[in-house]
Amino acid sequence: MTTTDQALSTGTWMRRFADTVRSTQAQLTALDQQVGDGDFGTNLSAGTVAALTRLDALDALTPLDACGATGAAAALEAAATAFLDEVGGTSGPLFGLLLQSLAASVAELGLTTPALTRGVVKGLAAIRRVGGAAPGDKTLVDALAPAAAALEALPARTVPAAALDAAAEAAWQGVRDTARLRARMGRSSYVGARAAGVPDPGAVAVALFFASAAGSVEDVTPYLSATWGTAAGPGVGHTPSGSATP
Repeated sequence: MTTTDQALSTGTWMRRFADTVRSTQAQLTALDQQVGDGDFGTNLSAGTVAALTRLDALDALTPLDACGATGAAAALEAAATAFLDEVGGTSGPLFGLLLQSLAASVAELGLTTPALTRGVVKGLAAIRRVGGAAPGDKTLVDALAPAAAALEALPARTVPAAALDAAAEAAWQGVRDTARLRARMGRSSYVGARAAGVPDPGAVAVALFFASAAGSVEDVTPYLSATWGTAAGPGVGHTPSGSATP
């Protein structure tokens, strides 16, 4: 089952992202141990756990899925606040900015593809402004920028869930491209040749974020293959239970 088969719920999306991070935390940590401090998986997990706590509190008052665009924006805003307020390192604030931008756009335009596009584009701009990274620096920007471009290329009438599928596919290509880049920003820039051939963990997390709209991802390894999404590769599929299976 792909995301085009079901209505998009931002609350469900955030919960699936939390499931994804829990399942792939060890892989994210292993990647970061090769190119950074080794704490990326832990920090990202802390953000999703904090986001779940806030989502649960909101749902206990009024089910977010019953509140239309207001509930959709509230779920994203709750996750944004969790990442901005409760996560250390650089990953928390940067993901918080993306979520905050998405929440603002959905609050204004509803849960539509134009809202998602505006939110991702503005989130990318905010992240670049705060972090100073550009495409090619081997950071999460190298996944977020192609995702934003993919969204901008879609017709406004595109189903939001399908739009996020397109964003995820573009982000994964950006992830694979980071493996051949030499880092020019962050801790990775200090490890030199040791980072060669290793995809940027922040970029991987961005791709996981978009992919989780369709279902939780349990293993990033198949998505890092050069043949993923080609005629020779496994492509994208989702089990009926909602778990993504490359």
